[in-house]
Amino acid sequence: MKGIIVKSTGSWFQVKSIDTKQVFPCRIRGKFRLNESKTTNPLAVGDIVKFEIEPADDDKEVGVVTELYPRNNYIIRKSNKLSSQSQIIASNIDLVIPVFTLSSPTTSQGFLDRILVTAEAYKIPVLIAFNKIDLYDDDQKNILNYWNNLYKSLGYDTIEVSALENINIKQLFEKIKGKTSLICGHSGSGKSTLLNILDSKLTIKTGAISNQHQKGKHTTTFAEMHSITDDTHIIDTPGIRDFGVIDIEAAELGHFFPEIKALMPKCKFHNCLHKNEPDCAVVKAYEAEEINPSRYYSYRSILEGEDSFG
Repeated sequence: MKGIIVKSTGSWFQVKSIDTKQVFPCRIRGKFRLNESKTTNPLAVGDIVKFEIEPADDDKEVGVVTELYPRNNYIIRKSNKLSSQSQIIASNIDLVIPVFTLSSPTTSQGFLDRILVTAEAYKIPVLIAFNKIDLYDDDQKNILNYWNNLYKSLGYDTIEVSALENINIKQLFEKIKGKTSLICGHSGSGKSTLLNILDSKLTIKTGAISNQHQKGKHTTTFAEMHSITDDTHIIDTPGIRDFGVIDIEAAELGHFFPEIKALMPKCKFHNCLHKNEPDCAVVKAYEAEEINPSRYYSYRSILEGEDSFG
């Protein structure tokens, strides 16, 4: 049978039959696990697979995944700062929704930019969701406007939302309608609350923010795909503390920053890394404040593999 992985719990996967829509608990054969030795997970939510049903001891139907069909795309991150392994977060995605908050908790720009770079690398459209706007004071609203205008100027779609106050939720639904979207962000950024309000049938557990550290606790333990309508699906992910970019060569990185990509033809050298090369159009634009300094810093930190993943 052919199915789609709708939940991953590590060693077991929930696979939804494309024909019957029935969901089966499935495992993978040992030799299959070796096919993706550089990743911590050989299969991910969103994967299209072939699977077989085997009888279990208690007569419940369980499956075995026998084949992974080619992926259209995927979002991948370095597992942690010290590891050479990577983790595929989800695959076959139409839209990536990074959830950005200015408080409770605060999302760093470096974290957001790393997600954007990875989405650019795999040609996946992005919708930046600025969440919890009901909590912001006047100063924070000015900061929000700054970030919103910056990313809009770079060609990214954005939306300002509040899950608790139901602000722009209908507009958010219109943007995800008919798509398979991946929603990601720090723990406590409000991903699960957004999903619960987008679909009243969902009762995803949500958690409070630590007052001491202003960080959320993990309430989503495993990646899972939720079907809001027959053709609208959202993949919820556990809160991500940091996001390491992987599998992007240094010479390629500039292509995934739109403002750097636009200037690259003006650089003297075709293989310019935009650090300290002669007649580098990007460095000149940075020094003239014609490109955003914090975006250039994000580029350099990824290029130089700094431990601070944002």
